[in-house]
Amino acid sequence: MFRIRRMGIDTQSEHVLFIHADAVHGGLLGFKPLDRVRVGGNDPESGKRREITGILNFCEDDLVGREEIGLSNVAFADLGLPAGATVEAELAVSPASVDKVRGKLRGQRLSRRDFDEIIRDVTARQYSKPELSMFVLACALQNLDDDEIADFTRAMIDSGSSLQFDAPIVADKHCIGGVPGNRTTMIVVPILVSLGMTVPKTSSKAITSAAGTADTMGALACVDLRSEDLHRVVKQAGGCIAWGGALDLAPADDVLITVERPMQLDTEAQMVASILAKKKTAGATHALIDIPLGPATKVRTQQTAEELGRLFRHVADIIGLDVDVVTTDARGPIGCGIGPRLEALDVLAVLRRDAEAPIDLREKSLFLAGRILERTGVAPDSCGYRTAQEALESGRAEQAFQRIVEAQGPRALPEEARFKAWVEAPEAGRISQIDCLGVGRIAKLAGSPAHAAAGLRCLSRVGDVVEAGDPLFEIHAQSDPQLGIAEAYARRELHRLVRFGY
Repeated sequence: MFRIRRMGIDTQSEHVLFIHADAVHGGLLGFKPLDRVRVGGNDPESGKRREITGILNFCEDDLVGREEIGLSNVAFADLGLPAGATVEAELAVSPASVDKVRGKLRGQRLSRRDFDEIIRDVTARQYSKPELSMFVLACALQNLDDDEIADFTRAMIDSGSSLQFDAPIVADKHCIGGVPGNRTTMIVVPILVSLGMTVPKTSSKAITSAAGTADTMGALACVDLRSEDLHRVVKQAGGCIAWGGALDLAPADDVLITVERPMQLDTEAQMVASILAKKKTAGATHALIDIPLGPATKVRTQQTAEELGRLFRHVADIIGLDVDVVTTDARGPIGCGIGPRLEALDVLAVLRRDAEAPIDLREKSLFLAGRILERTGVAPDSCGYRTAQEALESGRAEQAFQRIVEAQGPRALPEEARFKAWVEAPEAGRISQIDCLGVGRIAKLAGSPAHAAAGLRCLSRVGDVVEAGDPLFEIHAQSDPQLGIAEAYARRELHRLVRFGY
């Protein structure tokens, strides 16, 4: 028997347990470091049995007592017992579904039932980090066929709850990512809302990028909305821009992200399953999928873009979601800012119709909003762009955005970064390409998105003619060492990051 103790250690979604290396109980039970251990006890109030399974670590000092078992933050929360409660601990075996994952690594096909079992166990946090990584790699190395991806998606949908809204059309949009500064969602949503549409937009935080939509919106408003809060916001403001991770929508996806992020891996199968499952469970009836196409993005050829679009439409048809897919130009970042604060400033500039607002961000947002308006029948064919433009130029979109911010809970824009550095053009010429992944890496090295003010401003963009010595980027950081690392990388890789020509 052990008494539980909350360790105050953030292990994201993984259940991690700690016992003292000299604990008598540990010796008697034959525990070893990294064993899978089941911990359980009765709730003192309800009498209900509560259990979790986690990975065991040994402590050689007095972080935990010899009669205690320490729990990481998520393990403590999921167990749901008060600190000091008495629990039993016993060795646990890997879920049977792990064998299905090993089979996939050997080239075996996964059935709908297999995916149901795997996703059920992933959602219940029965998989260790190595086992999660094995599943992600199995999907990456052994390409899933169309039916497997559809089964994967349906299993993700069934793994959590779903939102429902009292509206005949519920619109959504999603960009597959890979383009820094591409914060069109924060402009498209208020445009649609200002025209009477219902748009409960759930977005992600950064996985492989310098900032996700939820990171940028989080610089202006609360994004950690629970289901009841989201319904309230949508009823009050017509839409929202919230973080999907705070909701129980396809929760297995949020667990898988914890290994996809450090592995810098985002496979087509997982991308399609994740995006469409989140759209469906968020209550969407219609969704627009933006596939950026460029030499340094996730999708680099027209053929790949067309195949991915076909896959999105195929799976969407199976799950009953009306999907429109567009391919957009991604030869460089969209807008000027990269990083939560700087991207938020771009969004506000567009919504406020500032003369210095990024034209590319404005035009792409109007194009995407127009596509949705036409697809849903809110605007006639060929009139979507003009309808969206009128909503923006009239100020109605800005007003809609402010209503959303107020309903979610406004936040003060983070103060400007303390440290800055310019990176200059090494030669004269017309900029023909800016490496999206590379400039995103500069922003991450500068501290984004952990530091909301950190990131990068693109002072010159694709198509601009520059002279040698003209500023290309302005790096923003909250510490001098981070600035130095980001600046050194930018100067070292500049020949690759920016291409010139006439």
